[in-house]
Amino acid sequence: MTIFTALILTIFASSVHIQTVTAQAIAYSSPDLQISEEYKIGGFAVGTQAYTFNRFTVFEAIEKTAAAGGKVIELYPGQRLKPGDDTPFDQNVSDAVIEEVLQKLDEHGLKVVNFGVVGLPDADEARKVFEFAEKLGVPAITSNPNTPEEMDFIEPLVQEFDIMMAIHNHPRPEDEDSEYRIWDPNHIAGLVAGRDHRLGACADTGHWVRSGISPVDALQTLEGRVISLHLKDVDVLSPDAEDVVFGTGVGDVAGILEELRRQSFAGHISIEYESNWYENVPEVAQNVGFIRGWAEAN
Repeated sequence: MTIFTALILTIFASSVHIQTVTAQAIAYSSPDLQISEEYKIGGFAVGTQAYTFNRFTVFEAIEKTAAAGGKVIELYPGQRLKPGDDTPFDQNVSDAVIEEVLQKLDEHGLKVVNFGVVGLPDADEARKVFEFAEKLGVPAITSNPNTPEEMDFIEPLVQEFDIMMAIHNHPRPEDEDSEYRIWDPNHIAGLVAGRDHRLGACADTGHWVRSGISPVDALQTLEGRVISLHLKDVDVLSPDAEDVVFGTGVGDVAGILEELRRQSFAGHISIEYESNWYENVPEVAQNVGFIRGWAEAN
């Protein structure tokens, strides 16, 4: 081998190594929703999924989120608009309604960071949702695509609108032959593999526990693709588990927060507390306090 040939091979090997390291860095970089520090608690953008207050209206969910100490909110489709106005808040509302909601958010110092879980059944309806999300000013949409074919028409919209799409998991079906697969973080990882970096996961940690999956393990499986969380703690390792205040159940919320910090998570945490529906603001406030206390202690 000549000195020249050896030099070329060395340069080539170095180039391959650099490209591999760079690719790994890109693959494991947490999606960044560009949420400013004023909306963060302990380094995380923390608020609620408005479904926590689904017995109430959008306006009341905003008020209750602020009362519980949340900084951000994820709105969901179909919630009644405000007391005395049962207009369902979704992609079909007028621009005037959107503006009214944005003013209500400003009034309470909250930032809307997501919309969902919303169905994206076909390209036309998906476009309508993305157009609505653009007007609402959210950096992400949460949905439930289950197949590569659905991802094929969602990915171009993510690229066109520069709005992320996070796949939300519900529990493992009892029917082993069910076509619903996104309860499994490995299936979600497969759906987004090789696709635009703005496609990822909305990690419902309580549903993972109900499915017999460790939330920390699942987050590691989806590293670099975790856009948002529906953060829960639950009382038992069972499909019938019920939501409880953070730190009092088996959901390993502290471990989840530690893993998110390790991943330099830059998305948002939506506290989704599906219990004590009519009077759950104190429990939600305790959950916010748990995150703040954990961050101060760690």
